[in-house]
Amino acid sequence: MDDFISENATIINAEYSILGRLASNVAKRLLKGEEIIIINANKVMISGNPDNIGLKYFQRYKIKTKSNPLRGPFYPRETDQIFKRTVRGMLPYKKGQGKEAYKRLIVFKNSPEIFKEKKVEVLQNTKELSKKSAYITLEELNAKI
Repeated sequence: MDDFISENATIINAEYSILGRLASNVAKRLLKGEEIIIINANKVMISGNPDNIGLKYFQRYKIKTKSNPLRGPFYPRETDQIFKRTVRGMLPYKKGQGKEAYKRLIVFKNSPEIFKEKKVEVLQNTKELSKKSAYITLEELNAKI
């Protein structure tokens, strides 16, 4: 596992962070050339009414088209892949700069043992916000899908 992780990569704990804010911050940093590792992607929050958020993701999977549904679009169901897809939407991933930036992103569902001793950065810890507003975590969303 240590083979693909460089020593100068920034490790970000995504626990109690809002999905859009964290993803936009990560996308900007990736375009500047940083290598970023996200841990605890299961605990990323999506703010808003949980029922509406669930409907939004359910509708993506039930798109009715005239073409063959086996040709796509395919949406991720795993929490780490949902986060990665969100960041990809904020990058120019069809151009060379965006492709290279997207390759510098690694996302883990939980916190692996190899990062226990390393310095971990927390961008915006919104634990207080979670008490005041409605939200759903990616783990809960994954259980609904």
